[in-house]
Amino acid sequence: MSRKITEQSVRAFYNREKFSKSNMSVEITDEGFPLLKLHGNTIAGQDSKGVWITDAGWPTRTTFERLNGLNDVRVNTKKGQTYLNGEEWDGEKVYID
Repeated sequence: MSRKITEQSVRAFYNREKFSKSNMSVEITDEGFPLLKLHGNTIAGQDSKGVWITDAGWPTRTTFERLNGLNDVRVNTKKGQTYLNGEEWDGEKVYID
């Protein structure tokens, strides 16, 4: 179950709408692509190649909860290792679609 702020920010991200509430925001690039930000750090974006994610150097429960609100994303940690959709992930930028 995702938090309401996650649902609101992810909806704005996919609708390419500016959003700002608490620690979350969505900004729109000059090219019209959305950037999903947590505490000012970009954790997801979209460009001409598709949607991408990163933990922006902050592999926290909050970061993962926000990323898990995105389509086709399941981030979790097991025994200190982070996984993205069942595969080990180092938190670096990766395209998800």
